[in-house]
Order: sequence, then structure tokens, then C-alpha cells
Amino acid sequence: MDPQAFIRLSIGSLGLRIPGSALNSSKAGIHAFSSPFSCEIRLRGFPVQTTSIPLVSSPEATPDIHSIASSFYLEDSDVKALLTPGCFYNPHAYLEISVFTGRKGSHCGVGVKRQQIGTFKLEVGPEWGEGKPVILFNGWIGIGKNKHENGKPGAELHLRVKLDPDPRYVFQFEDVTMLSPQIVQLQGSIKQPIFSCKFSRDRVAQVDPLSTYWSGSADSLDIETERRERKGWKVKIHDLSGSAVAAAFITTPFVPSTGCDWVARSNPGAWLIVRPDICRPESWLPWGKLEAWRERGIRDSICCRFHLLSEAQDGAEVLMSEILISAEKGGEFFIDTDRQMRRAPTPIPSPQSSGDFSALSPIAGGFVMSCRVQGEGKSSKPLVQLAMRHVTCVEDAAIFMALAAAVDLSIEACKPFRRRIRRGIFWFRLFKNCSTHLWCQYSLHDTYLSSLQAGAFVQLVRLFCFSVLIGLGEIEFLPPLTLTELPPPLG
Repeated sequence: MDPQAFIRLSIGSLGLRIPGSALNSSKAGIHAFSSPFSCEIRLRGFPVQTTSIPLVSSPEATPDIHSIASSFYLEDSDVKALLTPGCFYNPHAYLEISVFTGRKGSHCGVGVKRQQIGTFKLEVGPEWGEGKPVILFNGWIGIGKNKHENGKPGAELHLRVKLDPDPRYVFQFEDVTMLSPQIVQLQGSIKQPIFSCKFSRDRVAQVDPLSTYWSGSADSLDIETERRERKGWKVKIHDLSGSAVAAAFITTPFVPSTGCDWVARSNPGAWLIVRPDICRPESWLPWGKLEAWRERGIRDSICCRFHLLSEAQDGAEVLMSEILISAEKGGEFFIDTDRQMRRAPTPIPSPQSSGDFSALSPIAGGFVMSCRVQGEGKSSKPLVQLAMRHVTCVEDAAIFMALAAAVDLSIEACKPFRRRIRRGIFWFRLFKNCSTHLWCQYSLHDTYLSSLQAGAFVQLVRLFCFSVLIGLGEIEFLPPLTLTELPPPLG
């Protein structure tokens, strides 16, 4: 497998020093959590990133050189676009870091104003396209005005800007996951088949090793079951020889929470991601767990939370990612230690590591994988990117394909369930909306229709409404209709 060229632009080791200010009268050191300073990091063609800046109150203190505050990942096309001259008023692209006092927001409904201290600019040069590790800047630099009115030095910003090659493998599902598509590796315009994906809803036979983990019903899932819960879904990833090299299946069904018709955070559905056991043929080992639920709002989102299951400690789980994906438009699920707060220093193991968790150290973390999926009701063909440094064999890539398939299917599994109207509420709403209108019509035409004819006409329309709702699956049980207890004609 040949990777595609990516580069990683990292901005870290941030610190702000304001010599001669009252802030330096406090305890010497680096104040990361109490710092009232923040910065906006801009690069043309990429979303603005915002982060806080620790205040360095000691002249001898230096921020940690290994801390990463922000990262940008660039393809060849991104680098070429940055190196291409822009408009006449902005011919060159820059990495721009603007430093502010305070953080953007509001207090009691009143907007909080921020004051800009200064700006750091770094021009994009030819070295960005060479694909080699290079430190673009490292150290202190004055920002804003060099001198205050009283002649004292101005604010100084400490940062470390570095470029690193970050090659990736790019894969894509050639069709919707539920249609058991082929998975190809993308290399420019070339598509090379690597895996095949097999999706199923039914419980597998007892001879299948996965049946030891299976939680689905022994019967085939029908439409009625799908309306109440979604379970028994399974995805197997096969290599070109036809051998299963990874799998994902639902262990906790996706069911509506009490009082609502969607999967809520209080009771999420869950997938188990498994890999083959190299010590025991035809056996599987758990590798990760993906939980998913629906977050309601003006625009609904699907939250996907991934835990790595540690082999060294039974039952130990390490949170690696928790991402919100737009239910309507879709989005990107990713594992990236630079873009997310580390909950624990435990690294991600290779699927073939057999408990050796040295594949990803905290320092050499960064991007691991990403999966872009579409929203509800759209033809989703997941696009997966994997960092080359975390892939040592085909099985390593396969386990992430199983995770990507589970993320994609979670968008479908978290769709709202059909509401079942309770019998009493249904009768009340239907009689109120339909019968009242019909009796009013009868009162206007009672000179042409007898009372018996009008009553039969009302019952006929009610039967028609019931049959339509039954066909749509809105109701499951109806008591027998009678001609008794009809209200008398109006008038």
C-alpha cells in the first residue's frame, strides 16, 4: 500500500510574557489555567482555531516544547493553493496568530469585549512544499508595538512552529455500507481494491466465533422489531483472500429512551470492534467500543464516543474520541490527540500488538484516523484516512475500516423511531379532528341526508382514516368499531 503525501503544521509551546506589568508581581511561573489571554490562529483556506495562551511571569521560565496548541493538516493541493499568489491586496499567504486579552463570549447577556495585544505573522514559503521536517520558528518574539509609552518593552509571544511529513493511507467504501461494498485505496485517480465489507442484520449461526459476543434475537429482524429497536447489525471486513480480518457488531441495542422516540445519551447504543486472535484461530478479541446517541437541538447531532479496550487491564477503557456529527449534513469522526484533550496517556495499540501499547506514544501522537460520512437519508460512502505511522500491516487498516463502518451505520441507527400513539390519545385526536368536521358538514346537509345515512357516512370515513394509519404503521391495535355512542346530529 502506497500512502499519499500530507504535511502537519503544528503550533505549540505557546506562552505570553508582558515585562513590567502588574501580572509579573504574582507568583513566578507559568499560569496556564488562570491565564486571561487567548489567540486566534488563521491559515488561508482553513477554519480559524482558537486556544488559550499561558502567562509566563518568570523571565527564566520556558513553555513546554512538546505541547501542541493547534495543528493543520495539508494535502499537496492545499500547499499549492497557499503558494499560489492571491489577490493584489494579499499576494502572499501567512500563518497569522492574533493575541487577545480575555476570551470571546458574553456575561449575563452582555458581550465581553476583547482587546488585541498584537499579531504574529509567518509567510508561507517554498519549504512548505518540500515534504521535509523543518522548524519554521522557535523562541520569543515581540508582538504589537515594540515600546510602550513609558519606554518599557512590549508583550512577547513564545511559540514553536514546525512542519512534519504526515503521510496517510486513504480508503473509500464504494457504496453504502449496508450494501456490503468493496473498500478501495485511493492513490490519485487510481483505485486499488483492498478489502470487502459484508453487512448483515440476522444472527449468525452458532458455528461463527462472533456468536459468543452476539446479543441479537435468534429470529430474523422484521419491520416491527426495527420500529422498536435496532439490533443484530454486524459488519465483517475481509481481505482479498476472503479471510475475515476485523468485525464490528451491535452489543447494546439502539432503542428509544423513555418518553421520547430517539436514542438518548442516558441509554446509548454500542458497537464492539473486534480483531482476530493470532494465538487461537477462529477466535476474536475485543479492541474497541463505540457508543452513539442522538443529541436534540435546533439541528440534531449524532454523538459518537470511542473507547479503546485495554488488554493489560481487564475491563479498562481509554476514551480516545467523542465527536458530534450533524444528523442532517454528516461530518467527520476522528481520533487526533492534538485536536482533543488527552484523558489518559495510554496510547493506541496496533491490532497485532498483543498487548504492546507502544504503537502511539503521547509525544508522537497527533492524527490517527478520520472518517467522513453523510447525513441521514443520504448515500454515504465513508472516506477514511489513516496515519501511515500507525499502520504496520493489513490487519491494522482493517480494524479502522470496521470502526468507520460502525460510525457510518450509527447515523442510521440513531434515526428517530416511529411514534406509536396510545389508544386513548389516538381516539381523542382523531375524533376531534375528523368527526367534528364531519358532524358539522352533516348539520349543513341534514335536509338532504337522513340521520342513519349521515351516521353511516361518518363511520365510513372513520374506517378509511383508520385503514390509512394502519398502512402507514402509525397504530398497532384498534378496538372494534361500533355504531353506538355516536353524538346526535347537530341542529
